[in-house]
Amino acid sequence: MVSVWVSGVVSAPGRRRYEKWSAHRRVSYNPPAKNLGSRTMTTDSTKAALICGSVAFDTIMVFQDRFKNHILPDKIHMLNVSFLVPQMRREFGGCAGNIAYNLMLLGDRGYPMATVGHDFAMYCDWMRKVGVALDHVRVVDSELTAQAFITTDLDDNQITAFHPGAMQLSHLNQVSDARDVAIGIVAPDGRDGMLQHAAQFAAAGIPFIFDPGQGLPMFSGDDLRAFIGQATWAAFNDYEWQLVQEKTRLSVEQIATHLDALIVTKGAEGSIIYAKGRQIIIPCAKATAIVDPTGCGDAYRAGLIHGLLHGLDWETTGRIASLMGTIKIESRGTQNHTFTTTQFEQRYQAAFGRALTLNAR
Repeated sequence: MVSVWVSGVVSAPGRRRYEKWSAHRRVSYNPPAKNLGSRTMTTDSTKAALICGSVAFDTIMVFQDRFKNHILPDKIHMLNVSFLVPQMRREFGGCAGNIAYNLMLLGDRGYPMATVGHDFAMYCDWMRKVGVALDHVRVVDSELTAQAFITTDLDDNQITAFHPGAMQLSHLNQVSDARDVAIGIVAPDGRDGMLQHAAQFAAAGIPFIFDPGQGLPMFSGDDLRAFIGQATWAAFNDYEWQLVQEKTRLSVEQIATHLDALIVTKGAEGSIIYAKGRQIIIPCAKATAIVDPTGCGDAYRAGLIHGLLHGLDWETTGRIASLMGTIKIESRGTQNHTFTTTQFEQRYQAAFGRALTLNAR
């Protein structure tokens, strides 16, 4: 048996803010839910991306010792441990939230499509503050927002508990609810939501990226073959890519023939883009410091979406994505990094020896 103890407090002011806010945004739904934001998506269809994925809280704790000093190898079958964690912080996360935030930094409009819980008020305030749209974020009153509880020791080992909460109801959202969408992405989310949103993008003729991430174990080989057949592009890290090949029993050549491009990231080794019979090697931009890799994949995918929205070639698109991941790794948390257009262009020049005008079409 494994015992995990987590305690937390929601402030009364935060609760009052939520009750006031929700009273003005409530719509009837079964189960009770509400859609946030009053704007209608009227953006130019060449600029808007619909990001289907999770919105979540990450509660991160640091144990000032090593797990191995408190776990007896001969007692692993009857584990019952508790760790004192004086350091704790709460971050805004989830793939849809992270990708939308990074797209905002690049000057693009990304619309998260996600289901969240009745505790969403603080995250909602943050999204409004930084300018991330809420048009297709649905609050389900009966659920909590998805959240991860991560305890890290001094060796950077992690013990994580994840509560999916409202994310399990992501299938309540429909791609057809969004208007003037040029591109989509199916990122980690509830299983039914991922299956349905991929099918809906394909039926609507909207090109999309299939990016299963940590949701990959939920799908069989047949499921993955169906996703790949519907998608325009697919993105995996190298571990996920190995699992995809094992589950589908397809080679890189076979998978690549179904897609306009297959992107495989390799961490510090950069990434490879397979497109139209070519293998395009994308170098990794050098980081000034390695602070926190969490969310680097989401930042990278925002770079991919930016390039696709603006019709850039894969060499440029991959390098923008690479630099986005590098900028993210230099900051703690998934939505705390920032830059100006000029700063990004200067770093791109320094990293790759090429000029870039951001948002050039």
